[in-house]
Amino acid sequence: MDFSIPDHFRRTMERLMKRHLLAAGLLTIATSALAETPVLTVLTYDSFTSEWGPGPAIKAGFEETCGCTVNFVTAGDGAAVLARLKLEGATTDADVVVGLDTNLTADAAPLFAPIAATPNTLPVPFADARFVPFDWGWFAFVYDNTKLTTPPKSFEELAASNLKIVIEDPRSSTPGLGLLMWVKAAYGSRAPQIWADLADNIVTVTPGWSEAYGMFLQGEADMVLSYTTSPAYHLIAEKDASKSAALFDEGHYLQVEVAGKVASTDQPALADAFLTYLTSDAAQTALITTNWMYPANMPAAGLPAGFETLIQPGKSLLLTADEAQSLRAPAIEEWQTALSK
Repeated sequence: MDFSIPDHFRRTMERLMKRHLLAAGLLTIATSALAETPVLTVLTYDSFTSEWGPGPAIKAGFEETCGCTVNFVTAGDGAAVLARLKLEGATTDADVVVGLDTNLTADAAPLFAPIAATPNTLPVPFADARFVPFDWGWFAFVYDNTKLTTPPKSFEELAASNLKIVIEDPRSSTPGLGLLMWVKAAYGSRAPQIWADLADNIVTVTPGWSEAYGMFLQGEADMVLSYTTSPAYHLIAEKDASKSAALFDEGHYLQVEVAGKVASTDQPALADAFLTYLTSDAAQTALITTNWMYPANMPAAGLPAGFETLIQPGKSLLLTADEAQSLRAPAIEEWQTALSK
């Protein structure tokens, strides 16, 4: 019998084999390219990555330039971010941390690598070999000006009033810790008495800013610890001018939010590039109307209309990173003692 393969059948089989080999080759190339796409893991606070926060725009903008994938990991508020990073130590997957502030940087510094200095337009001098400032703001108590027509002008006036306030926990929240540093910077040794006087004004203490501000918006308190810039969100995004920040005579404490490169990162070049992008014109512009803070590096277009209506504290209070670190534990103890009575 003749077992030879007809020419037309052989040619058909060869074409099919070539197609399969080509498809397999393309799949291998695509899989290899996908596997080689670097991933930058960014540890940050919850609201940064929310749909209305700056995270989505910053992720999209950086990915257009880096040939990488940005993976956000969240851990509550800023203080919770540091707690998680300290717990994980060198085993952390994080390459970059976004959302600590100068009240935490002295404690966090050993976990971060040195970085190049970046320009900034902060209202106070800033120099830190391990952290890049990306935005800033003054802490303030926000209220509804249609309900409260004569807001308190100091912590002492607030304590003497019947107003109910919501604040954040200083052990898990950077605004909460900022409030303790504000009272400490303004009153020094009188801080325990201020807290004792404020205790009956406090409705509750929340783990983070989002929970506190949500309670205020739901009418569960007269005032909430937030920022002088918070009313800009309502004015610009909601066309609502009913929210204002109370101007305190003793001055307002500054929060400078920073980002840094984790010392154990296996993507040091990408981490550096991300920090550079975070202070770029594009990212800084996005931060203004998503994080609702002042930019650390003023973009060319400046601030959007509406920011000119915000209060401007006559005095800015800010402890150094080392001062904040040394005062943190005793300030929390004073706060806990006052609220437990």
